[in-house]
Amino acid sequence: MIVAGIGCRRGAAAADIEAAIRTALARAGISAAELKAIATSRAKDAEIGIATAASTFGVGIMLIPDAELKAAGTRVATRSDRVLALTGVPSLAEAAALAAAGPSSRLIASRLMVGAATCALASSGAAQ
Repeated sequence: MIVAGIGCRRGAAAADIEAAIRTALARAGISAAELKAIATSRAKDAEIGIATAASTFGVGIMLIPDAELKAAGTRVATRSDRVLALTGVPSLAEAAALAAAGPSSRLIASRLMVGAATCALASSGAAQ
């Protein structure tokens, strides 16, 4: 299972979120058809840009509770002091992707930024 973890500024445009996902997928050599979900913090449940992007890709949104983000945050590859101060994890996109993909997940694309959005990709431990 491939999950796109998303971090974004409040009110981020769907176009930025979609572009971040497409860029991460392209860099990882993964087709959009393989994407199974978009994950983010439960605190971002009202972000229209994320909902629109999920609809565009035809996938659901997984809203990750803070405790699960913090647990997955110990496995992230990148660090933003600003994001750490705001969310309690060094990379919201990476922590959300890892948490959503499960306990044996692995990061397959570290966080990248496009406009007001960041995206990271994680895969579940299962064979693809």
